[in-house]
Amino acid sequence: MANPDSVSQKYADSFGNYAIAAATGVSLATTGNAVVALPILQGGLTVGNAVVSSGAVIVRRVTIQNPSANVTTGNIAILSSNDGNVSNAVVANVTLTSLTGTGTFQDVAINGGNVIVSGYNSQALYVKVNANVTGTVDIRVYGDTVNF
Repeated sequence: MANPDSVSQKYADSFGNYAIAAATGVSLATTGNAVVALPILQGGLTVGNAVVSSGAVIVRRVTIQNPSANVTTGNIAILSSNDGNVSNAVVANVTLTSLTGTGTFQDVAINGGNVIVSGYNSQALYVKVNANVTGTVDIRVYGDTVNF
């Protein structure tokens, strides 16, 4: 017979498309690099002496949701570095055209399909606001855990 609490006995590496990073109430009111950090697995990736000895995740999907107002003119990017370097884009510059009000969401394209982020290189993803707008959003990043 199945154990009713079997899910609680599993870790993130036991599931596909697990929420690997999230932030609630991200303000889009000010442009800039690293407006908010999205800690990967709440800061839980191992940092080894090289990429091969560090934890890693595969980013599969990013959902921007629950805007506090109409933020359709806002433009953001999500990077694996806090310096604004677009070569580290997980999500390239994207306009939030679907976020017209509460209850709306927008899945945004992953730069190049899927992205692997190593704990050796980054412990968080960073939101860059390119075109500001008054309002907040929630951001969820889903993916697979390669290893911790």
